[in-house]
Amino acid sequence: MRTIPVAAVVTAVAAALLTTPALSTADAGPPPDGEFQKVILDDSPGEPMDLAVLPDGRVLHTTRPGEVRMHHPDTGRNTVAATVDVYQHDEEGLQSIAVDPGFNGKSNRWVYLYYSPPMDTPVDDPSTPDTNEGDAPQFGTQDDFAKFDGVLRLSRFQLKGDKLDLSTEQQIMDVEQDRGICCHVGGDIAFDSKGNLYLSTGDDTNPFASGGYTPIDERANRNPAYDAQRSSANTNDLRGKVLRIKVGKGGNYTIPDGNLFAPGTPKTRPEIYLMGLRNPFRIDVDPETDALYVADYSPDARSANPDRGPAGQGKWFAATEAGNYGWPYCATAELPYVDYDFATGESGEAFDCAAPVNESPHNTGLTELPPVAQPDVWYTYGQSARFPELGTGGIGPMAGPAYDYDPNAGKGRAPVAWPEHYDAMPLFFEWTRDYIKGFRLDGSGALSGIEDVLPSIPLSSPMAMEFGPNGALYMLEYGKGYFAELPEAALSRIDYIGPNGNHSPQATATASVDNGHAPLTVSFSSEGTEDADGDRLRYAWDFNSDGEIDSSQPNPTHTYTENGHYTATLQVTDVGGRERGKTGVDEIEIVVGNQAPVVEFVTPVDGQQFSFGDVVDFEVSVTDDQPVDCSRVEVTYILGHDTHGHPQTTTSGCTGSIQTSEPEGHDPANDDLHGVFYASYTDPGADGLPSLSGSDEVVLEPTE
Repeated sequence: MRTIPVAAVVTAVAAALLTTPALSTADAGPPPDGEFQKVILDDSPGEPMDLAVLPDGRVLHTTRPGEVRMHHPDTGRNTVAATVDVYQHDEEGLQSIAVDPGFNGKSNRWVYLYYSPPMDTPVDDPSTPDTNEGDAPQFGTQDDFAKFDGVLRLSRFQLKGDKLDLSTEQQIMDVEQDRGICCHVGGDIAFDSKGNLYLSTGDDTNPFASGGYTPIDERANRNPAYDAQRSSANTNDLRGKVLRIKVGKGGNYTIPDGNLFAPGTPKTRPEIYLMGLRNPFRIDVDPETDALYVADYSPDARSANPDRGPAGQGKWFAATEAGNYGWPYCATAELPYVDYDFATGESGEAFDCAAPVNESPHNTGLTELPPVAQPDVWYTYGQSARFPELGTGGIGPMAGPAYDYDPNAGKGRAPVAWPEHYDAMPLFFEWTRDYIKGFRLDGSGALSGIEDVLPSIPLSSPMAMEFGPNGALYMLEYGKGYFAELPEAALSRIDYIGPNGNHSPQATATASVDNGHAPLTVSFSSEGTEDADGDRLRYAWDFNSDGEIDSSQPNPTHTYTENGHYTATLQVTDVGGRERGKTGVDEIEIVVGNQAPVVEFVTPVDGQQFSFGDVVDFEVSVTDDQPVDCSRVEVTYILGHDTHGHPQTTTSGCTGSIQTSEPEGHDPANDDLHGVFYASYTDPGADGLPSLSGSDEVVLEPTE
């Protein structure tokens, strides 16, 4: 665990509002940023996806490859609560996590997961290096496509102690998926005050062959994954939606009143609360009003085209009733797309947002759809005239939580609860623009202002946020890069420490080596450890997680003489501040008896030029202390766009070839596109010791 102090900023201009009335004079405005502190709880969180805070302050978070991790606030340690077996082509894997609203750790221990079960979906055969059986065909027959029918599954499991017991799974709902092809799997889980569960789902549609506009390819031999009318605009399909259900005993569920379609309505699914969504990656529910906050991603066109439709639009809205938000026919109620024939390349008429009609041959639901509802906030890549506070840049909207101020929260020696200024203010955070905004709502729930929230706190692709029972804000950051644990990735907590508060010290622990064979001598370092107030610190190293202090030196050396899996922890304690006893913890995993493999690309090489659509040959070299099994080598091709990416395919083997994709609607000369190849190898472990992994990445530059 490390902490990052935040410098104070002038507050007189911190509330940048719309042209609506300013904040009440009873509110002096937001406190200075210097009265907050960002505390890093885990700086090695895997590829982080979502988090949930337990009532006792422990924090669960998921990684896309399938881990459920737990942070322990009493010790500062981070452990694995469960490892779920998941299917991982393109963006699939373990997604969202949530804690039952009645969780008490005794009679109710339910934790909810949304994940991709492996099933019998085809995967790549390493013995055929020139063919990837795990990629769904772009063109073919219905029988060809049916092999890749899969699901994303909503289940719940019991948390027993510090472990999630996978044997207690209650399967609640399956959301159909077309596997083997990118993109948009969603989703997020939230609960309202009545115990209703909301699940957001993506449109499961490939966006890379529609010029950055609406993907509505209806050709009979085209993979249906290129037509969002089959999902988001389909009243008989659970994708591209927010679903609302009430989970009962055994994982069964009922339908609450007020969903979009009454149970028994022909050609509809009664679970649907909101439809017409593209990728509502983050949702949240206001704890006081039960308003549902939704943010939805847009397609990538950077400018409007009269023959195709508007530029990409990110959206945010507060839903208090069921509705249709337009995708793939309308970006907003006032911004329709244009009908387009992918067979002839000819454009038709603009869609009618007041009365959209779904005539796709892939549609299994109603033809006539509800009118399109208008979002509260919408913005494109450039400056928005209506919402200038949102700035410019990429489009990665995330709906965050609304703060519910409790004057009794976190009372004690070192309270961390946020102040009353933020009460009832839903947070909006931007994955590409690295900021948090506060959306002020008036008495009717309408947007009345937008203000910066802690603008001087450094963020790196914020991924998930949740206020804990102590009133502090917990946050996951993904980092900048592509589908791996990235250097900036972290689980953190943002505390309010007040104008005279004492900062927690920042602990930073590093090791000269973290794996190898006994005897293994490790030089530990606390370089980077600091206290923002300049207070004197006490150092305590525990080399083997037995609770005993092994060294009080800042930079000790220790020799591990027996094979094993150890966690070395450094705890630093403030012994000279106004609030003595505040601590910071960092930890390092040490494996003795196994050595991590070294993975290197022989070909292609970093910076190599290519053209999108090329077949790229690869060769991967692996060096390990165990025999190398090339079938365990995985190579993923990722379409890199700015600082993020979309994985397109994964193949196995030390050698082979990958067909790169052609991203329509992007100009490689101007859109900062790359071809990213990522290779990884995980050894089988040795003598009961954990497996170790190595990886390498090369970025190919497209020719103009």
